[in-house]
Amino acid sequence: MSDKVFDVVLLNALPASGKSEVRNFMANIDPEVLKRDFHIGENLQLDDFPYVHFMRRIDDELEKMGYSRIFYQSTEKSFINDWDWGTLIQLLNDDFLDLINRNVIKPDSVARYLFNRIDNAALRTGIPNRLGILPEELIVKLSEVLEEDAKAILEGKLKEYPEDFTDKTIVIESARGGHDGASCPLEDPFGYQYSLRQYCPELLSRAVILYIWVTPEESRRKNFERANPDDPGSNLFHGVPLSVMLNDYGTDDMAYLIANSEVEDTVTVKAHGNTYHLPIGVFDNRVDQTSFLRKDKSEWTDKEISEMTESIQKATDAMFKNYKK
Repeated sequence: MSDKVFDVVLLNALPASGKSEVRNFMANIDPEVLKRDFHIGENLQLDDFPYVHFMRRIDDELEKMGYSRIFYQSTEKSFINDWDWGTLIQLLNDDFLDLINRNVIKPDSVARYLFNRIDNAALRTGIPNRLGILPEELIVKLSEVLEEDAKAILEGKLKEYPEDFTDKTIVIESARGGHDGASCPLEDPFGYQYSLRQYCPELLSRAVILYIWVTPEESRRKNFERANPDDPGSNLFHGVPLSVMLNDYGTDDMAYLIANSEVEDTVTVKAHGNTYHLPIGVFDNRVDQTSFLRKDKSEWTDKEISEMTESIQKATDAMFKNYKK
């Protein structure tokens, strides 16, 4: 990787705040401009949403087969076990380490491979196996039904592997929060304070945070505005149920973490026996600057692009100010 670009950008915000749109924006910028003006190299992108969707698909199929759900209370509600917020981070850790080592996986059954990965990631957060204790005949049926979903996740992961890492930036997208009305600091396992601590040392030592700021109320409005029920697995058009928005994303603790950091314009993360000060840049999207990016690129206006560029550049300059390899 290069001293001129960030190694790892944690792209954080409430749902529908503009994370996926920002990724789409960066993917459509000339690589030299992206590197010069934003300190970001060619994007290698990771996201925990495919796992959220896959775990919901597992539950849906279990329910159809007459079994109890194991991850989510219902199609419209939150996790059964809140510590699965940690499971998602452990899955991202796996993806990050596989990416930097370019570990190519070729399982006979991709669905079973993902089942094992989810169980192992959950174990690392203290949650006992759930898929691994299901009857073998049920696992066989689930594997058959979910194989294509699993292949799509694995293919999406492997296509990010580069020939080399020169001038590349790994962008990792996730959303965290707490229940509506909660006060900070949020209790584990909610919020960024918990999830940031779960990232592996190899990632934390190289990471900066690009935070997109919207209010929980605006997040809810944009969430329902963008939702396409015919495309629930899409990064740009998936919708989050209202009860989840209120229970899991009703409060955002990033401003609290910035205000209470040991070093200005960073977030302090104490993990793995070390203290990390992650440089942070805030992109203020409370007045919507990103929704236009869900349209075809040919419909983007010069004014929209210019305003977006200025806002993102301000945030990435703040990140780069404190960035040390």
